[in-house]
Amino acid sequence: MKYSAILAALVASVAAKDGRTFAVLRFYGDGPLTECRADPIVQPGVTSSHVHTVMGGSGFSISATAEDMVNSQCSNALIEGDNSAYWFPKLYFHDKDAGTFEPVEMFYMNVYYFFEGTNDEIKAFPVGLQMVTGNALTRVSPGTGDINLDPSAGDIQAVQWTCPRSSTDIPLYPVGSDGSKAGIQDSNNKGAGTGLPFQECDGYASPLRMDLHFPSCYNPAAGLSNYKENMQFPSSAGNGKQDCPEGWIHTPHIFFEVYWNTPKFIDRWTPNDGYQPFVLSEGDVTGFSEHGDFFAGWDEDVLQHIIDTCDAGDSGMDQCPGVTVRDKSQDCHVTCQTDEAVTGVLSALPGNNPLAGWGIGDVSGGSSSGSSSSAAAAAPASSATSAKAETSTTAAKVETSSADAVKIAISSSVAESPSASEEEPAPTTTTVAAAEPTTTTAPSVTIIAEEPSSLSDAGGASVSTVWDTVTVWMTQTVTEDGVAPATATPTAASITGNSSLPNVAGWKYAGCYKDTRTRVIQGDRLPNLGAMSNDKCVTYCQGKGFSLAGTEYGGQCFCGDELVSVQLQDESLCSATCEGDASAVCGGDWSLSVYSTDGTVKSSAAKRHLHNHALHHRRLSQHRRR
Repeated sequence: MKYSAILAALVASVAAKDGRTFAVLRFYGDGPLTECRADPIVQPGVTSSHVHTVMGGSGFSISATAEDMVNSQCSNALIEGDNSAYWFPKLYFHDKDAGTFEPVEMFYMNVYYFFEGTNDEIKAFPVGLQMVTGNALTRVSPGTGDINLDPSAGDIQAVQWTCPRSSTDIPLYPVGSDGSKAGIQDSNNKGAGTGLPFQECDGYASPLRMDLHFPSCYNPAAGLSNYKENMQFPSSAGNGKQDCPEGWIHTPHIFFEVYWNTPKFIDRWTPNDGYQPFVLSEGDVTGFSEHGDFFAGWDEDVLQHIIDTCDAGDSGMDQCPGVTVRDKSQDCHVTCQTDEAVTGVLSALPGNNPLAGWGIGDVSGGSSSGSSSSAAAAAPASSATSAKAETSTTAAKVETSSADAVKIAISSSVAESPSASEEEPAPTTTTVAAAEPTTTTAPSVTIIAEEPSSLSDAGGASVSTVWDTVTVWMTQTVTEDGVAPATATPTAASITGNSSLPNVAGWKYAGCYKDTRTRVIQGDRLPNLGAMSNDKCVTYCQGKGFSLAGTEYGGQCFCGDELVSVQLQDESLCSATCEGDASAVCGGDWSLSVYSTDGTVKSSAAKRHLHNHALHHRRLSQHRRR
């Protein structure tokens, strides 16, 4: 026993690392492997919601497997033996005057492989390991500009923007920014922070940089593909070492360093003027939603050799002893399986993703976090048609009497906000266009009118209901004194759906309901529950005191007490297999499988209609008294 203990201690002393070593993986060739709406980790087998720039092995595809990656015919990673895939959202330049989007070229990318000081043995990534960092859904500030990779020191913040500049005399972000209107400065680094900066990044050969740290503790019990709960960051063990939980595998800590050629656009915007023109492909103007994915396709023996023997640092992994370097004169590219334009001058972001953040659109997609356990990707936009385009082709004037007048004044603070129809389609109402505003800077506003038949039959003045997507002030001039405005029957406040499916955790199935970008269930959104099932979502919502639960796209959960808008759909639209229960379906593409305590859903649409209707009555009465 004593001998065994001594031997174990000797083995541990050899395996453990007293300090960090590292080597930088570089890439070669002309540009990325591909740029495509594909994400075989978060949205396997389907077109993903937004464009990614992809580096690495040619086995990458919408439905790539571990075998596909290992058997890649080529890779633009410089080290022979690395067929992994590395990807992240593409950056675009938004010309707000023209309303167009142009791709920003990825200047170059490095991936740092850090081998931290630890009491653990650092092992190569197992083939097929999938992990994600960042949160594609969030447009909300994390509340800090500092990086934190130690769970014992507080919330993980693993993503950041770096802006190399020739001078740091002017702060990168507004002093005292809380993240609600601009990014937040790193307290330890004048050149970095969270959120896209309002400054020009003019450092030599170092323009705007996306920084993405990945966790390095792998839980084999969770599995290679369970990206929501298979990884976490190591905790401080003292003496400068970082250890993983017992039974977990300590892997390399990888760090993406992605440079974007933003100087190309310097003559088309004014830095330090309260605005920056770059947006991520998911429609994020803040940059808080930067994220990255890694799909391991290493020859494990090659990577283990590098871990054990190499400390080449910034000189590059190609300088490590015993490695084989690929032919730099070659290129490696694959054709995207999604046939659409992702470059050139575009009228909309691929996937029709609306802009959001810093006063524009909906920003309620969850809190920002760099932890892989909270990483989430936006629901696919493939079925979400461009409401903006629809409005332009079906627009008609509001049907009112000649005496009616509608005047709309909009604060300049929302002058760049997209119209309501771009953010949330209104399936149960008729969308008509408002008269063009008298001011040239105000955006268009979509007015949602009640069914015309119910208004015209009443013979009185028309009343329009305005959804609260943007703040508007409305006055309506009525010349027929004493004539009450028409009323329309509000949407039913309780709707019963399909009851043929089995109960879940004591709750009844209410049906398949349409979701929207502003989310129809607004209580607790996207809790991190691991591999999702209806039972897991319902049980969680029950525990939080809600009366309704909805699952979507096979892996997302929402809790609430009512639906903001109601559109019961055909059951075929809820057909996504649950990540955590292959025998059940958890919603679909912008479709929710909804469960409630009694099998019915309550709608806030009726209550909102009555509130707005009463508000118009009050304003009309006040107008008549003048």
